[in-house]
Amino acid sequence: MSGTVAAVSRSASHSFSKDNHQIIYLREGLGVDADAHAGVTVQHRSRVARDPHQPNLRQVHLIHAELHQELRDAGFHVSAGQMGENITTQGIDLLALPTGTRLRLGDTAIIEITGLRNPCTQLDQLQPGLMAAVLDRDADGNLIRKAGVMAVVLASGPVRPGDPITITLPPAPHHPLQPV
Repeated sequence: MSGTVAAVSRSASHSFSKDNHQIIYLREGLGVDADAHAGVTVQHRSRVARDPHQPNLRQVHLIHAELHQELRDAGFHVSAGQMGENITTQGIDLLALPTGTRLRLGDTAIIEITGLRNPCTQLDQLQPGLMAAVLDRDADGNLIRKAGVMAVVLASGPVRPGDPITITLPPAPHHPLQPV
């Protein structure tokens, strides 16, 4: 299984959207250089307020470009980085990956998927109705969160648009992603 990096984004401030760049650097155990969410402990404001000492399982946020297309088809105007992601992927069903899946991005960077992004109401500030558009229900009525996945950095390295992504699944049994 493989895919490609469609875009890379970061923001030094806690702004919701992130600016696109030609390259970002992932740092082992920290996240994206010069990104407000990088750190050993949690950096998301709501989570810091609850417990500033909890580990940062949300060092890198990934969204699949196919979600952007689905949202554009539904009438939303979204592009890479606008929904707060650091890495936009192409050709990978991120939501179907099990917890602990490793992604090699380019030549050296490796991340491990920790869970699902739990969409927040800031999406509606970007565009009204966007939060509802990234939530769905399966045939059994279970909530499906489509706003991407979160990861931690296992090996440092640069990541650029066009870089290959190689997927390594964890040993079985596989566990479905849960919000982190």
